[in-house]
Parts: sequence; structure tokens; C-alpha cells
Amino acid sequence: MAGNNGKIRQYRKPLNINLGIIIFSVIFIYIIICVFLYFTQKQIQPYEVKTGSLSVDSVYQGIALRAETVVESTDSGYINYYAREGERVGSGKLVCSVDESGELKEIFEAGEAEDGQLSEDDLEDIKSEVTGFMGGFDRKQFGETYDFKYTLEGTALKISNESVLTDLESLGGNSSFVTLCNAPESGIVVYSTDGYETLTAEQITAEMFETDSYQKNQLINNELVSTGDSIYKLVTDENWSIVIQTEEDLAQFLLEEEYVQVRFLKNQDVSWAEVSVIDNGDGNTYVKLDFNNSMITFCTDRFVDIELIMEEEEGLKVPNSAIAEKEFFLVPKDFVTKGANGADGVLLETFTEDGEAATEFIATTIYQETEEDYYIDNSILEVGDDLVKPDSTDTYTISRSAVLTGVYNINKGYADFKEIQILAQNDEYAIIKSNTTYGLSAYDRIVLDAETVNADELIF
Repeated sequence: MAGNNGKIRQYRKPLNINLGIIIFSVIFIYIIICVFLYFTQKQIQPYEVKTGSLSVDSVYQGIALRAETVVESTDSGYINYYAREGERVGSGKLVCSVDESGELKEIFEAGEAEDGQLSEDDLEDIKSEVTGFMGGFDRKQFGETYDFKYTLEGTALKISNESVLTDLESLGGNSSFVTLCNAPESGIVVYSTDGYETLTAEQITAEMFETDSYQKNQLINNELVSTGDSIYKLVTDENWSIVIQTEEDLAQFLLEEEYVQVRFLKNQDVSWAEVSVIDNGDGNTYVKLDFNNSMITFCTDRFVDIELIMEEEEGLKVPNSAIAEKEFFLVPKDFVTKGANGADGVLLETFTEDGEAATEFIATTIYQETEEDYYIDNSILEVGDDLVKPDSTDTYTISRSAVLTGVYNINKGYADFKEIQILAQNDEYAIIKSNTTYGLSAYDRIVLDAETVNADELIF
């Protein structure tokens, strides 16, 4: 007890480290860091390339062009039609008459009031008109219903008027007030005008495909006409054309094919058309399809709905979002050589401190080639650099460049641009040629969104 001076000392508890809390804290901090990095760094999503086919939207509404002659009235009076619309008439055959007094109009009205029996051919004509209208009816274009009404009236009128034509003889010497209008040449009779009769393929613009602004003037029987008014028109040639507006790639594909099968949606008939491409200088691409049959079926239609029957393209299927464009230098093939390790490259002209000319091998990747040039990366070299031709004193100054279309391949862990050749394309995907020298192969991994990555960027 001698050593105890009576002081009381405070007892210090030993430091107890809770290993579980430390581990939990470390994991929590790691998760916070990962979440932060995920939301702050660029999100690069891969896409595995696979083979497939592409269904291209091949339905178009085209503008029909025909050899059309508008016939004008030489007198004033009531117009009476005898030929049915869509019927072929010979040169000099009666199409209509102009009645100055209106007396002939009364005779026709009396003739129409009489009961008559329709022949089998007459019934077939009417059934054909109704079937054609029902097959191509579009609720958004209800105005076409009125055109059909006038067409059907013309068909019925022609049938009724066949017997009434004989009453012209009953007028005897008093027929001087009636002017008979005979066809100036043979052709198909159409009882409407729209101002497009003299339109050529080279004059077509994108605005003409907007049907809302299209105006059709229907010529109606027993209406009063004046001298110089249009009374009917003749389609004088079986050869006709349909012009559609397409993408440039499809236009070039069709041009290479020369001919394409076309299905008419109005009656589902199929016909072959000769293809030509029209450049009207307005930035749009137009394809002209020339036919030598089926004109009479569509002689009253200015807008014709068609489907191009093409084989589905097969190849590598990639999303459009992965497609990008990149600029490259063009270098003559004679100036590209192999380095010591077998890599492709060029000899860059340099100068020593003493001012003596020397060369430095610069490795570069070849991305595409033509008959004379290679496409090489423009990130290492600069415009104005002089390249030396191997085993020669000839030089070439870098000045030319061109753009390639491609995707970013990430098989090697970085964004490697690969040139592609697009065979077909729709709004979401493109079909590209497989196994090209500088392109892609099946099961390659590419960047899904080309805008999220830069060339040669490392991909983690």
C-alpha cells in the first residue's frame, strides 16, 4: 500500500475496431463513386452485327404523264356527250355536240326518261367502274367520290344516248343550231382537265405531289360552254409514264437494274417499267417509269398509287444511329509502303538540324481505296506535308481529301472506323455489304450511337 498515494486514476477503455462497419463503409463509398462515374461519363453502347434482310417501303404515289390533247369548243351552247369516258374513238368519230338553242338538250332529256334495258356489256361496264372505284377508295380523298359520280353518269349517259342519237335526223333542216364535234385524231376520251396535260418529267417539282393543292376540272354533260372552253381531251398514245420522288440511293439502284416490276394498287395488276432518273435541279431525286401498256385503265387518274416489286436485300444489318461520316486524306498508291514490322505507312519528308532532307516512316491505316488512291487517316498527317515516293526522289504534297460512310468497330477495345457500302435502307436500319476488304463481318461489335464516340477513342 506504500506505493499507493491515494490518487484515483481514470480507466481507459481499449480501442475496439468494428471490422464490419469499416467494410460496409468502403463498399458504400465505392458504390457512390461508381454511380457518380456512370452518370458523368459518356454512355457507349455496343451492338453486335448480324446478317439479315430489310423490308424497304416501296409504295409510292406518282404523277402520270401522257400524250394528251385538249379539244376546245368552236361555239357556245349546251354540251352533250356521246362517247363514254375511257373509250377509244377513231379519227373523225362523233364525241359530243354543242346545242346553241337547247332544243337538242330537251330531246336527250326526253330520251333519258324512257325505260330501257341494259345489255350484258352495259352491265359489265358499270360493274367495272364501281369495282375500280372501290378498290382505290381513300377516305382522306373523299373528293374522288364526286369524280366517280361524274364518271358513272357519263357511262349511263352513253348507254342511254345510243338510242337518242337517231333523233338528230328528226331535226331535219333545223339542225343548223347543233355543232357536231368529231375527234381530230384517234385516242381515248377523257372528260376532265387539270392543267397538267403538257407537263413534262423535267418540269415536275416536289410541290406537285401534294394532292391537297391539286385541282381537277370535271366536264359535265348538258352544261353551258362558251367558245374556246375545254370540252374534252384525247389521250393519243399508249406509251405513258409515272414519275415518283425517291431517295438517291434507291434511284441509282433502280437505274442500274434498268427495268422494275410495278404493281398498280388500284387493280393489283403488275407491269414492267423502264427506269430513268430525272434531276430537275431542285435538290430532289425523281424516277420516271415508262410503260407501253395499261394506259387506258388509268387515263382519268393524274395520281397513281404503285408498289415497286424488288427482291429484299440481304447482308449485314446495322442501325442507322451507328452510321457516321469521316474525312480522310487521299494519297496515291505509289506513295504508300510497308514498314519494318509490316505495317502500312508513308515516308514523310523531314529535315535535319543541318538542313539536310530526310524521311520518317509514319504508320497509318488504310480505310478504303480506289484505282489510284488510298484513303488514310488525317489525324497524324497535315495538309501541306510532303511525302516521298519509296525508292525515288518524287514527292507528293497532301492536299486532297474525301468523306467515307462507315461505323465504329470496337472489337479491339477502341473506336476503329470501318467503311461500309449501304445496299438498302429504311427509317431504322441499313443493309450493308458483308466481307468487304476494309469493312465489317458478321458478329463484329460496333458502337450503337456514333455520336457518343470519337475516332480511336478507348472503349471501357
